[in-house]
Amino acid sequence: MRQFIRPVAALLSVGCLAVSVALMSSSGAFAQAKQTAPAAAAEPAMKQIALTESQIQGVLAAHTEIDAVTAKLADKPDAEPDAKMTAQLDGIAKKHGFANYDDYNLVIENISLVLGEFDPSTKKYVGAEGVIKAQIAAVQADKKMSAEDKKATLDDLNEALKSPAPAVQNKGNIDLVAKYYDKLNDALTEEGE
Repeated sequence: MRQFIRPVAALLSVGCLAVSVALMSSSGAFAQAKQTAPAAAAEPAMKQIALTESQIQGVLAAHTEIDAVTAKLADKPDAEPDAKMTAQLDGIAKKHGFANYDDYNLVIENISLVLGEFDPSTKKYVGAEGVIKAQIAAVQADKKMSAEDKKATLDDLNEALKSPAPAVQNKGNIDLVAKYYDKLNDALTEEGE
């Protein structure tokens, strides 16, 4: 099923944005993100590609339709999509300029990698280390978080600093994602919720 549902790595990249905001309001959101982190370690490295403007526009146009289909599997994480659903996902992807649903997912992964390295407050690219350091500062400044939760969260974030996400290989992707930052952030954050 993993080949049909956005890979954990893509969700974690987008999750970095959500986690930084959620950490400021509650520690519960981080606990959920923390539970998915070990699964990401087992995932193979993603294939990085140079994104095009038409791919970005295709994702923005297709994401609502794709999400409507994949939402049917949200309640059944171990279920495999049937042939009808696979054909439906491929059809939507093709309608929006992708070779198939796998091609769409590859683009999503690459967008998410870059998007996850933007500071959500400044909307500027800071890299994985910069995002994690900002999250550490937010946790340290959080007066509502219990000492136990704060320690656990800081331990996890410091561990994440030791093994950050892979570096963006195609630097042109940064400028392209920056151009569409707000639209992509809205679209991909909806998917991760």
